[in-house]
Amino acid sequence: MTAPPLAIIVKGWPRLSETFIAQELAALEDVGQRFDIWSLRFPTDKKRHPLHDRIKARVRYLPEYLHQEPLRVLRSWWRVRKLPGYKQAYAFWKQDYARDKTRNRIRRFGQACVLAAEMPDETLGLYAHFMHTPSSVARYAAIMRGLPWAFSAHAKDIWTSPEWEKREKLTAATYGATFGATCTGFGAEHLQGLADTPERMHLVYHGLDLSRFPAPPERTDPPEGTIRLMSVGRLVEKKGFDNLIDALALLPDDLDWHWTHIGGGDLKTTLRERADRAGISDRITWLGSMNQPEVIEEMRNSDIFILPSRIARDGDRDGLPNVLMEAASQLLPIISTPVSAIPEFIDNGVHGVLSDDAAEPLAGAIYDLSMDPERRAKMAKAALARLQSDFGMMPGIKRLDQLLRQMMAG
Repeated sequence: MTAPPLAIIVKGWPRLSETFIAQELAALEDVGQRFDIWSLRFPTDKKRHPLHDRIKARVRYLPEYLHQEPLRVLRSWWRVRKLPGYKQAYAFWKQDYARDKTRNRIRRFGQACVLAAEMPDETLGLYAHFMHTPSSVARYAAIMRGLPWAFSAHAKDIWTSPEWEKREKLTAATYGATFGATCTGFGAEHLQGLADTPERMHLVYHGLDLSRFPAPPERTDPPEGTIRLMSVGRLVEKKGFDNLIDALALLPDDLDWHWTHIGGGDLKTTLRERADRAGISDRITWLGSMNQPEVIEEMRNSDIFILPSRIARDGDRDGLPNVLMEAASQLLPIISTPVSAIPEFIDNGVHGVLSDDAAEPLAGAIYDLSMDPERRAKMAKAALARLQSDFGMMPGIKRLDQLLRQMMAG
């Protein structure tokens, strides 16, 4: 068989926290797209989702750090410096480096040299997941090879990248992307305002492939006893779990509750110590990273799902977390916050509760919903209906497939 025509660049592969990427790639294969996956980093998660095993594409790893594979980097540079687009790529990189004098910027160019040197001759286009580092590598390599490129933007990459870089990646005169796709209307509006033409940016919801999930459980009013709260998300600032711990500590004594958290992250020790100081550690279970079937099983055995997202100090924030749709698929009532694109899926009081992210209002929302099983059931059914009607996966996949084919057709 000939090599696939599309190169997909990702930050790391596989990653438990990026189920939406695996879902998209599996679906693109199902509609006939052929591609190699080029990863900038090696995997660090000990587990993987069954979804990762469905994907047949070959996975190639670029040098995670240039000093680890110096001969590979040098051979690649020696080869690509003879390409017609090399001087232009190097000129763009020099401009970028003058504004961002970091090792990461140097690493991006080195990885791009390896990518441009090792991509098969049959490659017709590049598609990067995330607008920051992966898109920079794709852009430099595409210029070297004289190929079109595109990107998918999500959350942190939109809100923490410098404006000059986003503008240039969305402008034809600076070899910007043929198109960009983003998974929220909130993000699409922001990026359309930075593009040379708004038509360059497309709103493509990830949606959810409901065929991969079990039918929701028959939920009955739980007997008087412990309310089972749960959350899924990385232990990082933008997820707001510090505020949630403070909120749990404020819950009145007449509410018997237990909170289960799923996910890893840099704040694991800090948050556990916070729970210890609040005197609620005996009511918390930290399960760490889990694969998707394990997450869904926990959802089926819980009463309320909580995701207290907020805007981090560096501007990072969620987009529309797929985990909210996963909770909805299992008729699990949702408490979240009106951050970024979350209101695009949840109307407050209809499909779930959108609380302020501070501890006191969060505690009030948890208590009120815990004491009202009828309201929980009504909102959970509305969220599932919204998911089924407006947030299926295939409309977005069909649109993305069309955009990629148009790009590679030139």
